[in-house]
Amino acid sequence: MTESTAMPMAGVVETAPTGPVVEAHELTRRYGEGDTAVDALRGVNLEVERGKLTAVMGPSGSGKSTLMHILAALDVPTGGYVVLAGTKLGELNDTQITKLRREHIGFIFQFFNLLPMLTAKENILLPMSIAGAKPDPAWVADLTRAVGLDERLSHRPSELSGGQQQRVAIARALVSKPTVMFADEPTGNLDSRTSGEILELLRTSVSSYGQTTVMVTHDAHAAAIADRILFLADGLIVKDLGPSSSHEILDALEEVTAR
Repeated sequence: MTESTAMPMAGVVETAPTGPVVEAHELTRRYGEGDTAVDALRGVNLEVERGKLTAVMGPSGSGKSTLMHILAALDVPTGGYVVLAGTKLGELNDTQITKLRREHIGFIFQFFNLLPMLTAKENILLPMSIAGAKPDPAWVADLTRAVGLDERLSHRPSELSGGQQQRVAIARALVSKPTVMFADEPTGNLDSRTSGEILELLRTSVSSYGQTTVMVTHDAHAAAIADRILFLADGLIVKDLGPSSSHEILDALEEVTAR
């Protein structure tokens, strides 16, 4: 998979091909005020490497979902800033943020978020339809074949299994060839066998297409497909591992949780 071919927004300098796809600088996120305030992030610095799969783990309340939402321009930090595809997010208005998401970001949700009235193919092509872009038929055919949906494209979500719905969601996230794909607990609603198939698809999208991916997960088996695993605790990155086995990841998670 190649980088998005969309033209950069006016005044924006594109990230150099060898530079990080996403950068977080001293990110903080506070919810509430006064004595009831909760600091979900407390000064996170991070660079996401191009063409790699980065997993984010941590105990409940560690800030991992908040971090993903801010990196994906779905939330705004209380302090600090994010640079995505060469663009400093805090300097954009709502229209520009919408355009950036459309051109540079793919998102996979735990609960699929498919539109029930659309067929599988229509759901896959939805980002292109919204953007008014014409999909490349050869790429769409290759993508639907890669995710194993050739014979299910005319079916609506209610006619698909959970695994098939997540395959549709993955294809939808990939169809526009985003600069970075975010996956929020992509196997959290699936059985173990189907989870393994979905993880294989995610790994293939990185290995075969060079798709930069950031995945939040609580599952050590899911994190074991990653090139890098970040562990959060109390709103900070407290451990950073390279490729690791599920056993090594569980040991690291136990260590982090006991902090």
